Amino acid sequence: MHPIGTLRLGVNIDHVATVRNARGSAYPDPVRAAKIAEAAGADGITAHLREDRRHISDEDIERLVEHLSVPLNFEMAATPEMQAIALRHKPHAVCIVPEKREERTTEGGLEVARDENHLAHFIAPLAGAGCRVSIFIAADPKQIEAAARIGAAVVELHTGAYCDLHAEARFDERDAELERLREMSSFAHSLGLEVHAGHGLTYDTVQPVAAFPEVMELNIGHFLIAESIFLGLEPAIAQMRRLMDEAREQG
Repeated sequence: MHPIGTLRLGVNIDHVATVRNARGSAYPDPVRAAKIAEAAGADGITAHLREDRRHISDEDIERLVEHLSVPLNFEMAATPEMQAIALRHKPHAVCIVPEKREERTTEGGLEVARDENHLAHFIAPLAGAGCRVSIFIAADPKQIEAAARIGAAVVELHTGAYCDLHAEARFDERDAELERLREMSSFAHSLGLEVHAGHGLTYDTVQPVAAFPEVMELNIGHFLIAESIFLGLEPAIAQMRRLMDEAREQG
């Protein structure tokens, strides 16, 4: 079982690349954003290289690997192409996520329980190359048990449903989803998995999740990039860091 300790912040810089790609220009530069995030207190950088390259590009990954001084969490679908890219660059962490071309963002967690054999063989070379393999899943005991069986080191629990219910003011359902996340964080930890969480977290929703003692890392992107339009990237990240630390200390 992993020891419980300090809560880390991973900043996802995908949507800096989204803005860049909207005009086909060289700016804003996601690597520059990653360095600013480091200075603001990020413990790691997350980047999702999608099949359609709608935001992060292959060159972005190469430059992130070259220039980062904090760990890179490489989000990817379970495809041969992405496996080959990960094995070439050997990032600190690889997070396996579901991916559909038509989705605007990652919808739901990976279906591990129905695809155990394939995923076990898929992640074995990545773990053998020294990458910490994480599986992005819903707060579901079947998926958590399957992630442990296939040899993942980490599970990242999908917080999107909780955040959506909060935004829709469906507070009873929100609280039930939050309790499910709390219970599944404890369950995953009991199986020896390191627990991360992310998707849709904002200043208004981060603290209850940050207070879970088993959660070791939160990965937050879209909200921080959006908030940086008004505050600047470094202050936006610093505020999230402050809220996380405050919740952890009180929790």
